[in-house]
Amino acid sequence: MDTASPFRSVAIVGLGLIGGSLALATRERWPAVRVTGVDTESVIAHVRGSGAIDRSATDVNDVIDADLIVLAAPVRQNLDLLRGLRAMAVVATDVGSTKRAMVEAGRAVASAKFVGGHPLAGAERGGFAYARADLFEGRPWILTPDGDRSKPEVEALSRFVAGFGAKPVSMTAHAHDQLMAFLSHLPQLTASALMDVVGGATQAEGLELAGRGLIDTTRLSSSPANVWRDVCETNADAIGQALDLLIARLIDLRGRLDRSEAIDELFQDSAHWRGVLMKGRE
Repeated sequence: MDTASPFRSVAIVGLGLIGGSLALATRERWPAVRVTGVDTESVIAHVRGSGAIDRSATDVNDVIDADLIVLAAPVRQNLDLLRGLRAMAVVATDVGSTKRAMVEAGRAVASAKFVGGHPLAGAERGGFAYARADLFEGRPWILTPDGDRSKPEVEALSRFVAGFGAKPVSMTAHAHDQLMAFLSHLPQLTASALMDVVGGATQAEGLELAGRGLIDTTRLSSSPANVWRDVCETNADAIGQALDLLIARLIDLRGRLDRSEAIDELFQDSAHWRGVLMKGRE
């Protein structure tokens, strides 16, 4: 692997779980790369002592001299940040869970070399306290360039994320949002709705009797709402289609609970797709 980083300086706007892990991964892989963190004073004070950043700022327009700007705030905040950038000729990307709105906003910034990005990595809890350098290792990192996928900035970003162990994958913003509606957004909303229904029906006394099945199934329900509000708003059409399919499947199941072949079909099909999902992961 080429040991040289394609970027000599990186500015990361938002030092939560993803932004913080990116800073740590960059520091570990390329110690000579200058990393600037952009966040509130209170967050910067916490991060500075970790050694993850070389310098800090509180305004993204103070770091437009960086070779790479990474927007790592929630989606709608990233949109505002991108739209508010002054003259910028450097490469910029983001790490949000929806891409169409970001790519459209990047298109409007005439001087920007913006490439949408989404690392498929995370943890149950957010914030810099849970950031780690190996968060992206072996995980896909989707890039959604607007048009030509062979642009120099796309190649540079692919090399950059591959450098700390991620697997770059390129697709359109539309394809990304459609896919994530099923792979990420639907599971999150389903887990949250399930926990809400079960908790409301059984209350604390009932939940004391719950086993690992409910605990494992509803793990995602602890996710912070502030991130998912933006995801739902910026991908409502694709998520709505995914929810419609799930609702239709549940309605069909509801009408055939007394038919053993319906139960057999559900468990056989789900076991098959679970096997496909887990192939090579266990």
